[in-house]
Amino acid sequence: MDPATRTQLIEAVRRFVVERLRPAEAQVAESDAVPPDIVQGMRDLGLFGLSVPEDYGGLGLGMEDEVLVCMEVGRTSLAFRSVFGTNVGIGSQGLVMFGTEDQKQRFLSRIASGELTTSFALTEPEAGSDAAAVRTRAVRDGDAYVLNGSKRYITNADSAGLFTVMARTNPDVAGAAGVSAFLVPRELAGISIGRPERKMGQQGAHICDVVFEEVRVPAENILGREGQGFKIAMTVLDRGRIHIAAVYTGTAERLIADSVAYAAQRRQFGQRIGDFQLVQAMIADAKTEAMAARALVLEAARKRDAGHDVTLEAAAAKYFCSEMVGRVADRAVQIFGGAGYVADYGIERFYRDVRIARIYEGTSQIQQIVIARETMKRGG
Repeated sequence: MDPATRTQLIEAVRRFVVERLRPAEAQVAESDAVPPDIVQGMRDLGLFGLSVPEDYGGLGLGMEDEVLVCMEVGRTSLAFRSVFGTNVGIGSQGLVMFGTEDQKQRFLSRIASGELTTSFALTEPEAGSDAAAVRTRAVRDGDAYVLNGSKRYITNADSAGLFTVMARTNPDVAGAAGVSAFLVPRELAGISIGRPERKMGQQGAHICDVVFEEVRVPAENILGREGQGFKIAMTVLDRGRIHIAAVYTGTAERLIADSVAYAAQRRQFGQRIGDFQLVQAMIADAKTEAMAARALVLEAARKRDAGHDVTLEAAAAKYFCSEMVGRVADRAVQIFGGAGYVADYGIERFYRDVRIARIYEGTSQIQQIVIARETMKRGG
């Protein structure tokens, strides 16, 4: 994307966040739903198709352009990003990177327009961080695979029209090599969706169980080849981790801005609390970490755009940014004091919302393992 078009897009998203999303934050938290007119506004901006190639109706953004947009979206309640986040990341990128032309023609334009919401169905009751331990089975039967199993905590499952499902096609092969990926339309018989889970935060963003019972998936809906599912999942997650790191960088920047504004007007002992050095220290620490996060995310994005292997960089960005935003949120509550603990200012909501950052798309501990493994592989 040329610099002028990028600037126009980012400014449009920034206005949308300020004028449409931020005023609706409390409403979304209370109702646990994003209003349809806001969802339509996201479609109109092209947010559902940020990463879908232009040939299929998307904006076709590179990674750097995408993260700059994500940083803007991160400056509001995270439930809004979740509405289109799976279409941009884990719910569509397996199709973009590994799909056949026929598969792309059937699904990508509807994903880009927001007509079709996607979900990424990997996690199971007994398989989370141990992604290669999936038990959902896919048995070949003529011109179809028959899926049986259950998935847990699947984002946007209740609104999804298309699932990317990881299932074991070869029970005789243990671990990752026996797992394959499938494009599973919602309308197929035998799919049932659980009710949305009650969560600590991010009200308005739903996660549900998904159960597959004798679901016949056309063989043409396999992504890649049999046994490539784990590779597809990990490649998709590399991209998704940079995306989510950018979102939480934006959230940290929002929290810092709110903290500075409050510290400038709240007075104690006859002066602004922002004039006290211990408050300034919290602001300084938060700002420094957010600046480091932005630099780390942009470096990872640029390397990916240049065609480099970014498994290490993506894990490092996700690890640092998800941990960083938790510290920034904690300092924001401290700066706001009692006002940070009650709902009126929304700071406590952000504090709860960002806690999931260290868990989904790979826990902090998984990121540490990846970072150490890749560093050893590179020799330092």
